[in-house]
Amino acid sequence: MGYRRDDSSQISTDRMRRIRRVLWTILLLNVSVAAAKLGWGLVSGSIAMQADGFHSMFDGTSNVVGLVGMYLASRPADRDHPYGHGKYETYASAAIGAMLALAAWRVGSAAVAQFVNGVQPARVDATSFVIMAATLAINIGVTTYERRVGRELRSDILIADAAHTGSDVMVSLGVIAGLVAVRAGYPLADPAIALLVSLAIARTAFGVFLHAGETLSDTARIDPKAICRVVRGVDGALGCHGVRTRGSASEVYVDLHVQVAAEMSVTAGHAVAEATERAVCEAFPEVADVIVHLEPYDAYQISKTAEEIDAGLA
Repeated sequence: MGYRRDDSSQISTDRMRRIRRVLWTILLLNVSVAAAKLGWGLVSGSIAMQADGFHSMFDGTSNVVGLVGMYLASRPADRDHPYGHGKYETYASAAIGAMLALAAWRVGSAAVAQFVNGVQPARVDATSFVIMAATLAINIGVTTYERRVGRELRSDILIADAAHTGSDVMVSLGVIAGLVAVRAGYPLADPAIALLVSLAIARTAFGVFLHAGETLSDTARIDPKAICRVVRGVDGALGCHGVRTRGSASEVYVDLHVQVAAEMSVTAGHAVAEATERAVCEAFPEVADVIVHLEPYDAYQISKTAEEIDAGLA
C-alpha cells in the first residue's frame, strides 16, 4: 500500500518556479553589489573592502549553483529515481556551504598576508562609506526576503543562500568598522577585521553543512508521537508503531505500522490503511508520501506498541 498526495506534483512545480524567481532576482543584486565593492576596494586599496567584494561575488556564484540545483531537483520521478530528484536541492545547498568555506579561506589568507608582508594604509573617504552603506542595505533586504521565502517554502537552497548573504552582512559591518578605525589612524584594523570576518564566514559554512546533513543523513522530520495521535483518530486503527520519517523539510516520506482487529477482512484492512495514509497527509502538509504496513492487533503487536509508548516513541 502507499499514498502520494494528489496535488504534490503541482505544488512542487509552483514551489520550484518561485524558488528560481527568487534566485534570479538575488543573483542580479549580488552581481551589482560585488562590482561596487571590488571596484572601489581596488581603487582605495582596502583589503577588507576587496574581501567583502569577493564574498559578494561568491554570493552570486552560489545563486548560479542554486539555479542549477533547482533545475536538477525539478525533474519528475523516473525508473532510476522513484523518489524523485529533490535531494539535488540539498546537494546544491551543501555546495554553497563549500563555497562559503572557500570564501572564509580567501578572506583569512589575504588578511594574514597583510600582517606578514606589512600593511599598506587604505584610502578611506566618503565614497567608501557611501558604497558600504548602500550595499549593506541591499544585503539586509535580500537576506530578510530570502530567509522568509525559504522558510515559507521549506527550501534548503534558499535557507542556505540566505545564510550566505547574511554572512555578507556581517562582513560589511566588519568592513565599515575597519574603515572607521583606519581613518582614525589604525591601519592594522583593516586586516584584523578581515580575519575576524573570515571566522564568521567559516561558522556560517558549518551551519549550512549541518542543515544539509539533516536531509542527506535521513534525519527524522516529524515526531512519531504526533503521527501516532493522528493515526489513532482513524476509524478502525487500533494501534500505531514503527513510525519512520525522512526527506527534506518540504518533502517528507513516512512509513509506519498500523494495527487493526485480527478478524478484519483484507478489504476492510486495506480501507483503514488508505484512510490512515490520507489522514497523515492532511495533518502534515510537508508529507508527500505515506506507506502503511498493516498488522493484527494481537497480544504480540500490543506489546510492541506498549514498548514504544514506554520509550516515548508512540
